[in-house]
Amino acid sequence: MPQANIRRYLKHGTLPQLRVFEASARLGNFSLAAQELHMAQPTASVQIKKLTETVGLPLFEQVGRRVYLTDAGQRLYAGCHDVFRALSTLEETLNGLRAMENGHLRLAVCSTGKYFAPRMLGAFIGRYPGVEASLAIHNRKTLIDRLANNEDDLYVFASPIEKEDVVTQALLPNPLVVFARDDHPLAGTQRVSFERIAAEPFLMREPGSGTRLLATKLFEQRGLTPKVSMELSDDEAIKEAILAGLGLAIMSRFTFGLEPEPSRLICLDVDGFPLENHWYFAYPVGKRLSATARAFMDFARLEAKGLVMQGIARHRQ
Repeated sequence: MPQANIRRYLKHGTLPQLRVFEASARLGNFSLAAQELHMAQPTASVQIKKLTETVGLPLFEQVGRRVYLTDAGQRLYAGCHDVFRALSTLEETLNGLRAMENGHLRLAVCSTGKYFAPRMLGAFIGRYPGVEASLAIHNRKTLIDRLANNEDDLYVFASPIEKEDVVTQALLPNPLVVFARDDHPLAGTQRVSFERIAAEPFLMREPGSGTRLLATKLFEQRGLTPKVSMELSDDEAIKEAILAGLGLAIMSRFTFGLEPEPSRLICLDVDGFPLENHWYFAYPVGKRLSATARAFMDFARLEAKGLVMQGIARHRQ
């Protein structure tokens, strides 16, 4: 029996006894403790007597009208705080679960998250049908502005936010690859060097886009400058430009969804790619996440992992 060493405390109503004991120890007077707890003094005295018998050691000594804790009483008093604190934490957790029956969740995600966030949120609502949820999709700059203004409950970014006043937690891998049309001269070539890739026309998202920031950083780390042939404002426009043969693009492996790419859209075999990257949860430092937001974070890590693993399996077929 795991509780063998506390069996004596399980025989009686120990919590009510500890409640009277704590008040008596704190106030140094049995009558004041009884008044605070709205009970008759004889009733309080009986509770203290039962607790003393349970412990098997004297807990108080009376000097004049004031009572003082014995050594055993002092140790029990310290233990009371631990017990009450543990129960308070447990109750907060249970209240969180109760709140899930009618919670609210405002989720804001980056543009590349639009391919998995709706599924993830839908599965969450399926588990907790009482939750009222909203989903907003924005580019990185707008998302950062909304986060700074604390406009939503939770945010999902395609790369980490390097700000001291923001908490980030990894959600899922979000690898970067080089997309091209299937008849590109480098299609089928193995381990293409990045220098060779840099010589090709590149398609870029608009300034401020998370994808553009990542791609630009890759070129800067290698001391290279991309030959930007066109700037486009969304991922679908990039896809159409690739399929039109207008250039290459460095983007998330799942930019165009978890399903297999269109037949003419391929990933080139470039040295160093796929490049490790992650989607991240983010929220302002000091923000008290609701029980619903915390539950969604826990749920999403499991649900989104399954979605991405399914997507990877389809891509390999």
